[in-house]
Amino acid sequence: MPIHGLSSTLPPSKPSHFNIERVIRPNILALHPYRCARDDYTEGILLDANENALGPSISKSTLDEEDQETNPQNLHRYPDPSHDSIKDRIRSLRSVSGVDHIFLGVGSDEVIDLLMRVCVTPGGQEKILITPPTYGMYAVCAQVNDVGIVKVALDLTGEQGEGGSNGRFSLRVDEVKKAIDSDPGIKLVFLCSPGNPTGTLISLTSIRALLDYESFKGIVVVDEAYVDFSGESNSAVPLVREYANLCVMQTLSKSFGLAAIRLGIAIAQPPLIQVLTNTKAPYNISTPAAHLALSALSPSALDSMHAKVRRLITSRGELLRSLATLENLGVGPAIGSNNANFLMVPILSKTEPSKPDNVRAQNVYKTLAEHRGIVVRFRGNEPGCEGCLRITVGTEQENEAVIRELRDLLQKI
Repeated sequence: MPIHGLSSTLPPSKPSHFNIERVIRPNILALHPYRCARDDYTEGILLDANENALGPSISKSTLDEEDQETNPQNLHRYPDPSHDSIKDRIRSLRSVSGVDHIFLGVGSDEVIDLLMRVCVTPGGQEKILITPPTYGMYAVCAQVNDVGIVKVALDLTGEQGEGGSNGRFSLRVDEVKKAIDSDPGIKLVFLCSPGNPTGTLISLTSIRALLDYESFKGIVVVDEAYVDFSGESNSAVPLVREYANLCVMQTLSKSFGLAAIRLGIAIAQPPLIQVLTNTKAPYNISTPAAHLALSALSPSALDSMHAKVRRLITSRGELLRSLATLENLGVGPAIGSNNANFLMVPILSKTEPSKPDNVRAQNVYKTLAEHRGIVVRFRGNEPGCEGCLRITVGTEQENEAVIRELRDLLQKI
């Protein structure tokens, strides 16, 4: 069954064992997408979308001072449903073949949810595969959509990593293949790279191994929310040219510092992008969000983003070294390979100094937040993360504060 809106002249997809029409749910393939007013015309006297012709109820004079640069004059009009100008700047930034390879969502969470809705039939017979410890929204979306979950834990062994970190949490490719062989209902494999909460990269060799695995007829989804903190050479985006069974997710929330506008990105070959486009809400990206995203992708803003990423990477190294000085107070070596804008360290027991201590870590976490004004994240309930606190790399002053308060607190707890 053809995909509505997709050109029939596309070349055959690779790898040869993959057929997207066997992955997408039949009711989605048969879907005629909602056609919104702006799909037809964008200029003229617009009397087609039941908009308020008198304009918005706010103006420059009623905006808060910090919002003065926002132009409210067009807010009574529905936004552009496609946002090709944003996609074109993403295409240029990430060296993507064309805007037809890019989908924009309300954060990566919309992309995750849409992928499940279009690929995995509810009821529990069809499933996704995740590799814990990993981003929690994969499991949440699976439960919301009533689809099954197969878990293949990351390898928790490994040698000492860079900067004194515990270099564990690698992908067990053979175990993922075994899970696929034993459960043909697996439709999506979610890989978080760099991982959250581990900061660990999954090698492109491992990703290729799954993409080329003939027994898997589904889609490999690589979540690259933190990839700019690890180096562009670690991105799976170049593999999209070769593999129709790959979807790479990115976001403006992290390296771009635009978490509040909720703009996520999916990069894949046109058939999957067209299915996502057919299924999304008509105007999912708001005009203010689009305006800010376009500005963030301008050449000068990209220079600023790259400069801030370099600064945060430097601060990450300094924070890692500072945390190592707290070893005698019960802070263990950082866990993972530290390729994101955060670090994760175990808080060790006072009575058994080599053993991570969830109770002590919880105590430190709550005391920091409730009495010291510093909020980190307790991750001790994740597989392989017992006793762990995840600490986002802050400003130089914030990093100094967290070390100072940790040093003082661990002497008392």
